[in-house]
Amino acid sequence: MKAMVLGAGFGTRLGDLTRETPKPMLPVDGRPMLEHIVRHLADNGYDQICVNLHFMPEVITSHFGDGSDFGVKIYYSYEPDLLGTAGGVRRMAELLQPEEDFIVHYGDIITNQDFVSMQAFHREQGALCTLLLHQRTRSNSIVILDKEQRIVEFLERPDRTAEQYLQQHWVNSGVAILSPGFLDFIPASSPCDLPRDIYSKIFTDERLFGYPLTGFRCAVDSAERLEAVRLAISQGLVFRDYGSGRT
Repeated sequence: MKAMVLGAGFGTRLGDLTRETPKPMLPVDGRPMLEHIVRHLADNGYDQICVNLHFMPEVITSHFGDGSDFGVKIYYSYEPDLLGTAGGVRRMAELLQPEEDFIVHYGDIITNQDFVSMQAFHREQGALCTLLLHQRTRSNSIVILDKEQRIVEFLERPDRTAEQYLQQHWVNSGVAILSPGFLDFIPASSPCDLPRDIYSKIFTDERLFGYPLTGFRCAVDSAERLEAVRLAISQGLVFRDYGSGRT
């Protein structure tokens, strides 16, 4: 199975920590964040992984090589100019599209979510896209579900006084399982973003679903969250033993 990890961002909100290190390569419990992501994807059956690159790409390619040391095959997509989260996926369409479905995973998300169950749900629903969701009272990507877990509204950068914003607690978690047809909705010639330009525009298709988080998840967008992830991993709360099955 195939996966796309979005690793091309600068991570500017982490300040000096990412001045000379790509954000996905920040160390967590003796391994770069991206290695934790790759190993978890491999444990869930994803053996072909695409990674897009921009800032200091050689740091990532020299660590992972072709992926064989991690039990996977890794493909790289260098972006001289950033294409955005959707544009980065679209650029790898030729490799991703032949699959029945594939997973997209932000490179700053640490999670031990069971992707096998999430993928089974995606296929049972005949979904175009299934977003991993978690509950939070405030977010830039608010999701409203019906009783079948279908996404009936996706609010990107919502009005913070809107009733939906104040009452809704499901939010985008930065992981999605996509069917090949999803790629047809991404413009081929311009940079674009998954939440802003795609999810918020196509939820009316009625094939976008949400899958509630059942494990640990943290977006590493600050020094405090990086430390929280380091603590969780060192205490065995996130990953216990790669290769022994899902945790």
